[in-house]
Amino acid sequence: MTIRYLADMHFDHANIIAYDNRPFNSVDEMNEALIANWNRVVTDPEDLTWILGDFCVGDAARWRELLGRLNGRKALIFGNHDDPGTVEAVRGLFEDAAEYREILDGGRHVVLCHYPILAFRDHYFGWVHLYGHVHSSYEWNVTENAKRLLKQLYVREDICRMFNTGAMLPYMNYTPRTLDEIVLSDTPPEQS
Repeated sequence: MTIRYLADMHFDHANIIAYDNRPFNSVDEMNEALIANWNRVVTDPEDLTWILGDFCVGDAARWRELLGRLNGRKALIFGNHDDPGTVEAVRGLFEDAAEYREILDGGRHVVLCHYPILAFRDHYFGWVHLYGHVHSSYEWNVTENAKRLLKQLYVREDICRMFNTGAMLPYMNYTPRTLDEIVLSDTPPEQS
């Protein structure tokens, strides 16, 4: 079983294409690319993918349809665009669904939340935090700057290991990624 992560897919969200400057001409094209990318890497039915918020702006029937087209097992961290009533109606389709989780992935502690947390649990001791929400926006730049300042202050590379898993980021490329793939992108291409 492989564990993967992806945030901010925004299925059926027309405005997100312009907001993120996504390389799609329509919502249908974006939706189909997200599904194809997911299913290309999630090939084992036992694989688990954590959706770190903002899955879909549709109703429960649409969520069921989309989740049914995605390979593997799924878990959800609630995002601000995930309607609570809809999430409740489809909760049974997820292995887990919560606002926040601390999990183990290959013996590594991982903090999962839709929102970036600068002082997440045990950020001094090598834990990893995966998040979304801030896309490739000014807020992400602020988060990255704060992370760099903490690393400089404590002169340690294992501090504040937090990573934006937004689908639109070049190192995510609209595809669920493993923890190793994400951590190897510690200096995202556009930040180097």
